[in-house]
Amino acid sequence: MASTNANVWGLQDPSLIKYQSYIDGKWVSAKEGETILVTNPATDEELGTVPEMGPEEAKSAIAAAGKAFASWGKTTAKHRHDILMKFHSLMQEHNDDLARIITLENGKTLTEAKGENAYSASFIEWYAEEAVRTYGEHIPSPFTNIRNVVIKQPHISSIFTPWNFPSAMITRKLGAALAAGCTAVIKPPPEAPFSALALAELSRRAGVPDGVINIVTTQKNVIEVGREMCESKAVRKVSFTGSTPVAKSLYGMAASTLKKVSIEAGGNAPFIVFDDADIDKAVEGAIAFGNGLDETTTHGPLIHEKAVSKVTRHVEDAVSRGAQVLVGGKRVDGAGAFFTPTVLSEVPAGALFNVEETFGPVAALTKFETEEEVIALANDANVGLAGYFFSRDVGRVWRVAEALEVGMVGTNTGLISHATIPFGGVKESGIGREGGHGIEEYLNQKLIAFGGI
Repeated sequence: MASTNANVWGLQDPSLIKYQSYIDGKWVSAKEGETILVTNPATDEELGTVPEMGPEEAKSAIAAAGKAFASWGKTTAKHRHDILMKFHSLMQEHNDDLARIITLENGKTLTEAKGENAYSASFIEWYAEEAVRTYGEHIPSPFTNIRNVVIKQPHISSIFTPWNFPSAMITRKLGAALAAGCTAVIKPPPEAPFSALALAELSRRAGVPDGVINIVTTQKNVIEVGREMCESKAVRKVSFTGSTPVAKSLYGMAASTLKKVSIEAGGNAPFIVFDDADIDKAVEGAIAFGNGLDETTTHGPLIHEKAVSKVTRHVEDAVSRGAQVLVGGKRVDGAGAFFTPTVLSEVPAGALFNVEETFGPVAALTKFETEEEVIALANDANVGLAGYFFSRDVGRVWRVAEALEVGMVGTNTGLISHATIPFGGVKESGIGREGGHGIEEYLNQKLIAFGGI
């Protein structure tokens, strides 16, 4: 049975915390009784456990989604819009609690967590409005007795989300799925599953019917559960955010039945500051690391010790290649998965920082002389999610933005993601887009040719 530690949460509405998975409108434990321990990465304190589910539970969740799809897929766009707007309202109403859950399980500061919940809720609002804009099409026929009409139809979807945005990565996918008329099976991250479960509870209160949303928590059975969610013939859409190696694995599984797939995989975004940049704008703010619940904290912990070890390995690699540590450069002793905010200079092009995704509080600085040189350096990567640069030369802004091999570019800003614009990468950073018109990723076009007219 899942265990609880209700005292650690400090919520106004304690019923938002669920220690069981959600299948067919019921809170359920794993059939084998196994659980996953979830801890606060800032303090190592136990937050509670969730079920360690396996492929049988995944099959049950898919079956529930299939049963619910028979009715949910036929609801009107206006009906789905109204439910999603209720869901959005509930997320706003419970902003403080949802933010606290994010901070406790993920470690980010409470300010960032409140921002994430607002960002997360914005996808529900945006896709509620998109639901009523999924227009079909009439295409003129070259034959006088035939009329061509294109309609759009939903399907059952599998959704995989990461720990870095435990709420927003759910709604960016789920909002589109629900608005389109899809039902969903969600596998949230084992490191931070409570945000997903709280969202399921709010969706229930908003009126989302049983079986439309299903959540399967797992850690050691992730391969088997992932295979079931990707290879099941009942599922026609797979959406994933996470590392490139896992993305490739799931993509291969989904290819067994040629499913529709959208993937946001790993990135290693260049941050380029040209000599004509506004330096004060490019570098802003002081840094203070600690528990995310402390109002003075600007940077929380990493998610776990494996993440600390990876950052340590990247710093040691860069130093061994001639890089200089200007600030930080080591983990913090004591409780929590902390690594000191770090700045390195003279980082060579071949260092791991420029090859792998670090996911840590490190700025690895590399000098360049020309625009062409830095573009070549930035594009010398297998991934291409996002890129950022600062320059006040309008011509350079256009040249560099067009030359960077990424799916998104921030020029003189780091704000490249919100609900109304497309988010996604190129090369090994993924396929498809979320946000913007991302609802199309959850719809299949069907041509109906009317003859005999």
